[in-house]
Amino acid sequence: MLPIVQQPTAKRLYLQVAEHIMARVQREALKAGDKLPSERTLAEELNVSRPSVREAMIALEVNGIVEIRPGSGVYMANTFEQHELCTDETLPGPFEILEARLHFESEAASLAAQRISVEEIEQLRAFQKAMQMLEDQDLGEMHNVDRQFHELIAKATRNASIIEIISWLWSLKSHSQMNKTFDTLIRNWGTTSVVSDHDKIIDALQQRNPERARAAMQQHIQHVIHEFSACKLDDED
Repeated sequence: MLPIVQQPTAKRLYLQVAEHIMARVQREALKAGDKLPSERTLAEELNVSRPSVREAMIALEVNGIVEIRPGSGVYMANTFEQHELCTDETLPGPFEILEARLHFESEAASLAAQRISVEEIEQLRAFQKAMQMLEDQDLGEMHNVDRQFHELIAKATRNASIIEIISWLWSLKSHSQMNKTFDTLIRNWGTTSVVSDHDKIIDALQQRNPERARAAMQQHIQHVIHEFSACKLDDED
């Protein structure tokens, strides 16, 4: 199979990968319960990164074609029938959202450090305390408080455009089934706790230090990117 080459105007890479996997499944007549090739095999075969394979598998799971069992592998959920992926190609995928957040939220934190109020810093600490309590109890509610934490930092920039962009990125996380599935998998993989990351962000904001605030936010989002890049769908190296 020829490697995939992403063009600027082409369909998103993870959707191209998903369609190649669907074609392979059909060609090999895999049935419900059959295990798909490892992510390493697919990444090498298609000449793409393993995170791209993971995004493709998430899209296939959202469409009910496969079942992802973290640490075990990816299995056919149903006997395959040819159909189009029901995925909104106008919306960015999980990795694209993380990359956008890395840039926008880091600069927002830097600007917020210069403009945030004492009351807003106190509110961030209240959100942080709530997240710490919810971490082992209610991950769904923790996600909601996490969103409020990040949107409050955006609000502290006093820039309507920045506020709108960051709110939109978080809305994608909340309303896209693709991204909801991604968040569930990230939790199942056991990501690094965000508690200490948030403490560093708040401390930098309270010190009115733009450089430290930017670096703390970058480190925070890079932790999630690292988890997504490092964790595997299966037990194969």
